[in-house]
Amino acid sequence: MDFNLTETQNDLRALAAGLLAKEAAQRRLDAHDRSGAPYDEELWRAMERAGLLGVCVPEEAGGAGLGAVEMAVVLREVGAHAAPAPALPTLVAQLTLARHGSRIPDGVLTAALKAPRRAITAVNDGGWRLTGRTPTVLYAEQAEAILIPADQGLFLITQPWIAPDTATIPGRPEGLTAIPEPTSTGEPAATLVLDDVPAEYVAGPEAPALLRATATAAIAAQASGVLAGALKLTTEHVRTRRQFGRALAEFQAVTMQVADVYIAARALDVAMWSGAWRLATGLPADEDLGVAAYHVGQAATALHTCQHLHGGLGLDVTYPLHRYFAQAKHLSHLLGGADAQLDLIGALL
Repeated sequence: MDFNLTETQNDLRALAAGLLAKEAAQRRLDAHDRSGAPYDEELWRAMERAGLLGVCVPEEAGGAGLGAVEMAVVLREVGAHAAPAPALPTLVAQLTLARHGSRIPDGVLTAALKAPRRAITAVNDGGWRLTGRTPTVLYAEQAEAILIPADQGLFLITQPWIAPDTATIPGRPEGLTAIPEPTSTGEPAATLVLDDVPAEYVAGPEAPALLRATATAAIAAQASGVLAGALKLTTEHVRTRRQFGRALAEFQAVTMQVADVYIAARALDVAMWSGAWRLATGLPADEDLGVAAYHVGQAATALHTCQHLHGGLGLDVTYPLHRYFAQAKHLSHLLGGADAQLDLIGALL
């Protein structure tokens, strides 16, 4: 099994890395933090112009018509640059809709990635309507459409957001309330409460499983990039930081801890690429993605080591490592943590 990227995938990786190095440079990230905006719209438009947000959109709809591996290539670079953009939920929703041959709305998209099984009930009374509650929907307020898994299948709600305690926004469905949730990264998220909300049918009862698998691959890919970015920052720090007249990298205990982080990064990479490749080729991917999801939880632990190796600097929220740490915690929480993944792997085996 060869997990080397193809020429097309390497070109895509180079494009994403080059664009994000410019558009998610440190000064831009600092400016975004001060702005309080949900995401960097200038960065988002640059990604759109470069075609990075159309990799999973079918060619007939103006995209590149690529799959899960290419989604992972883009999201790994998003993670490596700690880019403040809703790329993860958008690409997950696009790829899921494309796999079912459904229309793909323009703009920011999202999905109920943490929806408990059978938490949403769908009823067809001349048109599909959804009722239930689902937590942690990323960018719910900013999204043009949200994918919702329900007991009867997968559904799409367009222009969905209604703020609590406000009048219904014209053109958007009644009965949908968004309750804001805090996240470790500061990215916007909300618990959605649906009360007989009209929705568009996407696919049948098997579709939510594909959404969950696609989301797991995407989260693992972004976490892989986060850990790679943190490791790069940490190795540079221990190489140049001097203590007791020697570079930190000359101390054996330091090099062993850096090696532990490297091993965690490689383990996540192998499982993530395997899961994404199997998902792209239509092979059973649950076990590989389960292992990848477990290592996302381990990546969050590895970020503690990176913080430790930075000393007091690692605790400074204005230092770049803090963004990686927050991202690692956030992505691990989206998957339920390492212990939850061990339970799921045990059930699969």
